[in-house]
Amino acid sequence: MNKQLYIFAVILCVGVFTTNAQQKEKTKPDQEFELELEAEYRYFINDAQFAGQLDHYPSIALRPDYSIEWNKGYESINFTGFFRVDRDDERTHWDVRELYYQKAKSNWELSVGLKKVYWGVAESNHLVDIINQTDAVETFDGEEKLGQPMVQYSYITNKMGTFDFFYLPFNRKRTFTGEKGRLRFGTVINQDDIGYESGAKEWRQDFAVRWKHYFGIFDVGFSHFYGTGREPLFIFDPFGNIESFYPVINQTGIDVQITHDAFLWKLESIYRNADAQDFVALVAGLEYTFNNIDGNGLDIGLLGEYLYDERDELSLNALQNDVFFGSRLAFNDIQDTSILIGGVTDLESSSKIFSLEASRRFGSNWRAEIETRIFSAVADDELILGNFKEDSFIRFTISRFF
Repeated sequence: MNKQLYIFAVILCVGVFTTNAQQKEKTKPDQEFELELEAEYRYFINDAQFAGQLDHYPSIALRPDYSIEWNKGYESINFTGFFRVDRDDERTHWDVRELYYQKAKSNWELSVGLKKVYWGVAESNHLVDIINQTDAVETFDGEEKLGQPMVQYSYITNKMGTFDFFYLPFNRKRTFTGEKGRLRFGTVINQDDIGYESGAKEWRQDFAVRWKHYFGIFDVGFSHFYGTGREPLFIFDPFGNIESFYPVINQTGIDVQITHDAFLWKLESIYRNADAQDFVALVAGLEYTFNNIDGNGLDIGLLGEYLYDERDELSLNALQNDVFFGSRLAFNDIQDTSILIGGVTDLESSSKIFSLEASRRFGSNWRAEIETRIFSAVADDELILGNFKEDSFIRFTISRFF
């Protein structure tokens, strides 16, 4: 990311802290610091599909987390960093996930700096979640995000819900796997080669707004984003060459969750408008949970979702007419043991993706995780998954918290 932007964020946060500290007497600030040291090993089961790729990927990562709050907790500065060293040069990277100043009053909050914001309710695909850029080299499922420079103002009411307003002055490019890495296309994508539709490039000023509220069993959110899209468009020619750019888009989204007894009914849908394409996409499904089975604290959730997307070869999204199924096991024990098993099947072809995610704490300072992704019967004409069909993998991680 642009170093000047990081320097600006640091100066801004320090300046705000100093100014407020001088304005009035306050109690001694509360500080918290935590450091996570992670050792990771990824093993790809099949031989590589493209030249230069490897099978074994050991790596280490650091995640420092620091916060300081004062003025009875109404003001704070929050920092979360990230650094990884990996055999794939592009996966060796660092990022400031969060570094922002926050001030809260009785019915409003103001945040300034780099921050992560999450929207959505679905399990398999987060359509409405558009504020932050995806860290595509970290995880296959797109769950990991880069820090986004922003000014966020939230106005909170009891009767009308919460209104969030965002000013987003800088667009961050998506990272992509390098030549040695797996889960990539036959042509290595260099993020610096991806241009912008806007003449202002990454400095185009973007805006977003979201309203959320609950009505009895209904939790509802409406959002609109106007600016440079976080997902680049890709056009593939018959010779395998790629033309790509970040378009200027308008995206309107809705997310709804209905809680009824042991059922959670979920819906996310977006309409995105751009000069290059207009499309509608949605995820709809449910989750049913069997609580405290046999009185031992075990909860078993059954999940099912349908995914629809109008996009064609202009998109990197392979979830265009698919069904997701899965089960979530929460043991509710001291070790915080959890397991998520699932799969996605394409309704128009034989392509399937199976997944397993499990984690467990050991003592008070250790955590172990395992993740598995299996690509099965991928159809030859699959534009996206066809590049990943030999990339089934198992990932082990052990984390130590300080």
